[in-house]
Amino acid sequence: MKLNHTIAGPRDGPPVLLVHGLFGQGRNLGAIARRLAETRRVVTVDMRNHGESPQDPDHSYVAMAGDLAEIIGDLGGKADLVGHSMGGKAAMVLALTRPALIRKLAVMDIAPVAYDHSQAGLIDAMAQLDLSGLSRRSEADTRLAESIDDAGLRAFLLQSLDFKSDPPEWRLNLPVLKDSMSDITGWPADLPEGAFEGPVLAMAGERSDYVDDRGQQALRDHFPQLRIVTLKDAGHWMHADAPEAVAATLAAFLGPA
Repeated sequence: MKLNHTIAGPRDGPPVLLVHGLFGQGRNLGAIARRLAETRRVVTVDMRNHGESPQDPDHSYVAMAGDLAEIIGDLGGKADLVGHSMGGKAAMVLALTRPALIRKLAVMDIAPVAYDHSQAGLIDAMAQLDLSGLSRRSEADTRLAESIDDAGLRAFLLQSLDFKSDPPEWRLNLPVLKDSMSDITGWPADLPEGAFEGPVLAMAGERSDYVDDRGQQALRDHFPQLRIVTLKDAGHWMHADAPEAVAATLAAFLGPA
C-alpha cells in the first residue's frame, strides 16, 4: 500500500522514517521531524486507515510492516526506523522479518508483547459523535467532552476530524480499527527473536507502564543490541510530553546520515 508521506531535510544518505501510533498522523511527530531534518532526510508517514493514507480491512502488523517495507524500497532500500506505540510494533515486526531494510531501530514506549487494554471505548466515542452542523473544533470538543473527560486526549483525537468535509468526517477508519483492536494491542505469534542485529533504542516514559519489567525482557529477547532509555516527566505520549528530550535522544542515537 502506498502510504501518504512527507519528506524534509537533506536528500543524501539513508532516510529516517517516523511512524505514528494509533489514532495519530504523521504530523503528530512534526517536532521530532523538524529537529532530525536539520541533518537527516526525514520521512513522516500516515499509517493505513489513518490520515490521508488509503483504507483497508486488513490492519494487521504484518500488513503495516509491508507498507513500511514498500516505502523504504521506494526511498532507496535502507532506512533508520522510528515508531511510537502501534507504529513501534509495526517497526519491530519489519525489523524482525526483513532486517536488511533497517540500519537502526528506535521504538517509543512500546514492547513486543500483548497488552490487555483496549481503545475500543474511544472509537465508540468518536463514532457516536454528532457531526451535524459542526463548523469549529471547539464545538466538536464540547460534544466529545460528554464521553471523554481528558481535554488533552480530546484535542489529540480531534486532529483527525476533517473540517473540510461537510459534514466533517474522521480521517480514521473507525470500524476497521475497532474490529482489529485485539490485533493492535496484541503481538504476532511465531516471529523470530534476534533476527535484527543492528542497534536498537527503546525509549520508555517514566510515567508510563507500557514498558514494564515484562516488556523490557521481551525487548531484550527480541533485540540483542538493545539500549533502554527512560525519559523523565514523560508518559506514553512522550513526543507530546517531552518533545525536546525525545528529539535530542533520537538525534544522538541515529547520528548523521
